[in-house]
Amino acid sequence: MDTRTELLNAAAAVFSQHGFRGSTTRRIAEAAGVNEVTLFRYFGSKEALLQEAIASSAEGLSAIVLPLAPVDPEHELAEWVSALIERLHSRRSIIRKCMSEIEERPEMISTAVSTPTRASADLATYLRKLKSNGLADADFDVAAAATMLMGAVFHDAMGREMMPQLYPAASRAPRLYSRLLLTAIGFKAGAKNTDSGPTSKKHKPTISS
Repeated sequence: MDTRTELLNAAAAVFSQHGFRGSTTRRIAEAAGVNEVTLFRYFGSKEALLQEAIASSAEGLSAIVLPLAPVDPEHELAEWVSALIERLHSRRSIIRKCMSEIEERPEMISTAVSTPTRASADLATYLRKLKSNGLADADFDVAAAATMLMGAVFHDAMGREMMPQLYPAASRAPRLYSRLLLTAIGFKAGAKNTDSGPTSKKHKPTISS
């Protein structure tokens, strides 16, 4: 692993434990196994390093995507929800720390919300496609539907370990959440897409390492 990546990983780990104030350049440099001069040579400042480290920690989430042409919504949404919960849960410490720091450091807002914003937009596009293809009610509100599912996903990813009694079994939760959404928007089980798009097989979200 190159020095730049080592510093980014160390900064993300230190920030997730200690927040912005506690993430001193000395502490980050020690975690990366380099000296402070090296840190400044690569990033110029602690602020620049932490912003890039937080952004880098979320990069894999952008690779979790829904198909452009829905074929099997029950399967596709459940797979997407499962992948998104898993990835958000793996980043839960840094996400929580970002949320707690936003009032003091508002410049972090754009970095902190980039991932859920991208995921919500992808979901909204998918739901609009269901509507236009006649696979769901024509009058459901896309923004409200997307927000409802994203809320369940985020709540599960962030809160399950603290309040496990509130949630359905982890193995069943993604399918249950996606089914509730599909029921709410008027999707009928067994319905198939009539759009003659290029997708003909079940889609499994791509997840980067």
